[in-house]
Amino acid sequence: MTSTVGSHGVGDLGRRAAARRAQLGLSLEEVAARAGSTPGYVAYVEEQISSPSPAFLVRLADALETDVQNLAGATADLPQGAAVAGHHPRMDELDETECWALIDGHGVGRVAIGGEDGPAVFPVNYQVVDGRIVFMTAADSRLARTTSTGAEVAFEQDRLDEAFSQGWSVLAVGRTRAVPDEAEVRRLQDAMHSRPWAGDGRETFVTLAPERVTGRRIVVPGAPGTTAGPPHG
Repeated sequence: MTSTVGSHGVGDLGRRAAARRAQLGLSLEEVAARAGSTPGYVAYVEEQISSPSPAFLVRLADALETDVQNLAGATADLPQGAAVAGHHPRMDELDETECWALIDGHGVGRVAIGGEDGPAVFPVNYQVVDGRIVFMTAADSRLARTTSTGAEVAFEQDRLDEAFSQGWSVLAVGRTRAVPDEAEVRRLQDAMHSRPWAGDGRETFVTLAPERVTGRRIVVPGAPGTTAGPPHG
């Protein structure tokens, strides 16, 4: 029998199992009894990067009242945010220090620009260098043409926790400039954690110096990382 576990999020299977167990309010002992296993093995699956047998996955999915596809992350390519809202969610504003802490380093964000052809949004690999957001693009791209003029753009980065229907979003707005100086280009090349995922031909460095940085966080009281209690307001 071929395993139904695909390449999507196998290492996150334990986290999905733990989240589903918490959602159902079940103990390790209760899940183990349902799955015909032991509490220790269920805990091992939740806490370690492992690949349980297909037969156990079927039993675990049944115990957690879900299916193997959802438990193994086979739905990872579906649009984010399909989960229902959390219990009594609230929206918290983030201060600028928190925003920088969330996006600091590197990752993939989105740059929104305007223009004669209307607004457009581009995903970019970015790096934070000296308080600036740095990304690379092709010299003849619309993104390069727009940003090289010093136009005001918006950069957005977010994270979603599908298991608990919470997450955060940071927005940085400011003016951009292309980097023509070879010495600065070399310095930025050394600082970049990753080349653009989209491939070769993206050699133009663009920097965004934010003039305004804001953010918001959706919090579900009682979810991991939060404290239980009544919602604000």
